[in-house]
Amino acid sequence: MSLFDSAPASAPFRHAPLAERMRPRNLDEYAGQQHLIAPGKPLRVQIDHDDPASMIFWGPPGVGKTSLAKIIAATTGASFLEFSAVLSGIKEIKAIMAQSEQAAQLGSRTILFVDEIHRFNKAQQDAFLPYVERGSIRLIGATTENPSFEVIGALLSRCRVYVLEALTENHIVGLLQRALTDPDRGLGSLNLTAAPEALELIAGYSSGDCRSAYNALEVAAQLAGARATPAQPALITRTLAEEALQQRVLLYDKGGEEHYNLISALHKSVRNSDPDAALYWLGRMFLAGEDPMYLARRVIRMAVEDIGLAAPEALNLCLSARHTMEFLGSPEGDLALAEAVVYLCLAPKSNSVYTAWSAVRADIEATRQEPVPLHLRNAPTRLMKDLDYGKGYRYAHDEEGKVAAMDCLPTSLLGHQYFQPTQEGRERQLAQRLDEIRRIRQAKRQQ
Repeated sequence: MSLFDSAPASAPFRHAPLAERMRPRNLDEYAGQQHLIAPGKPLRVQIDHDDPASMIFWGPPGVGKTSLAKIIAATTGASFLEFSAVLSGIKEIKAIMAQSEQAAQLGSRTILFVDEIHRFNKAQQDAFLPYVERGSIRLIGATTENPSFEVIGALLSRCRVYVLEALTENHIVGLLQRALTDPDRGLGSLNLTAAPEALELIAGYSSGDCRSAYNALEVAAQLAGARATPAQPALITRTLAEEALQQRVLLYDKGGEEHYNLISALHKSVRNSDPDAALYWLGRMFLAGEDPMYLARRVIRMAVEDIGLAAPEALNLCLSARHTMEFLGSPEGDLALAEAVVYLCLAPKSNSVYTAWSAVRADIEATRQEPVPLHLRNAPTRLMKDLDYGKGYRYAHDEEGKVAAMDCLPTSLLGHQYFQPTQEGRERQLAQRLDEIRRIRQAKRQQ
C-alpha cells in the first residue's frame, strides 16, 4: 500500500481518546493562537494565500501543533503524512521523500508533518533539505524545544518558525464545555453536567495542555457515570475532578528549555529580593523532580554571584543547606534549601566580586601575558638572587599600617582598580577599609 493511500482506522472513531475525537477540524473550531491565526496575522495570511513555505511550530505540549498542521492540509487540499521522530529513522525518511517527490511530479501536494522534530539527529535532519529546497514536500515540524538549539541551521533557515502559546484557562474551560455537549465526538450522549468549579480546576491543573485536560475530563466522566443513579444524574463535582486529576503533571524537561527557564526565574527572583517568587520557582522545580544537588549548586552560585561580600555568611549558610540536603535527602532536606533561598532574597546584594573577576578575566584575555615583576618573585637560589629576584620587596607586616608602597600589578595594568565595593551590608565596611589602604599607600608614595 502506498504511503498516500488512506489507511483504515485501527479502531472505530468512537473508541478513540476524547482528545483525539475533539481535535478541531477547521480554524473556526481551533482555540487560542490568535496572534498567529486571527485575520491578517502571519500564519493566517500564509494559509489564506496557500503559501507553500515550510514551517516549524514551537510550543508546549497540548496546544494544537498537530491539529493546526492537519487543518492547513485540509484547507489547502494537500495530502497529509504524519511522521514521528521517535519511531522512524533515516531509512523511513528517504522512502517517504522519494514517494513525495514522485507525487509532486504528478501534481500532488504533500504536507509532511514531523512530530518532535528536535529528536532527529543532524544527519536525519539533513535528509529533508534537498526535498524542502526543491519544493517536493512542504515540511511542518513540531517541537517543544527551542528550535534555535535543536534544529540544524540549514533547515531552520528554510522554514518559518511560529511560536505557539500555552492555552489559557478560559480557552480550556470552553473546550471542556464543548466536549460535554457534543453528542457526536464528545460526551454529549452521556447527559453529563459539570460544576463550573470542576472545569476550572481541571483547566488550572492542565497548565495550558488541552490534551491533559481532555484526559482528566474523560476520567471524571467515567467516575460520574459510575456513581450516577436514576434519582441523581451524572454530575462532575469539584471533588470528583480532584479524584480524576490525582496528581498534577508539571511541564518540565530536565534537559530542555523549561529547565533553564525555571532556574533563570529562581535566580532572578533571588537577585530581585523577592522571597515569595523565589520559593514558588524553587517549589516548581522540586515538584517536577529536579535533582536537589543541582538546585543546591545553583543556590551556592547565587550566594557568591549576587550576595558576595555584602553578606559573606550567606555562602556558609548555602553550603550548610547543601550538606543538609545530602544528609537528609528529599523531601526532608528541601526545607534547608528553601531557608537558604529566603535568606539570599533578604540579604544585602553585591556583585562587586563577580564584576571584578569578570574584568580581570577580560584583561587577561585582551592584554599580553607580562612576567611577574621581579620584586614579587621568590629567590630560593643564589642564581635567582643574582638576577634580582625579590629585589625591592617590602614585607607588609613590617610596614606602618601593614601596607607597603609597592605595586603588585604588571606594568601595563598599573592603576587598574577591579574591585569596587558597594555600600551594601558588610561591604560598606570593606569599602571604608579599602579607602584607608589606598590613602596609606598614596601617602607613603609621596614621602
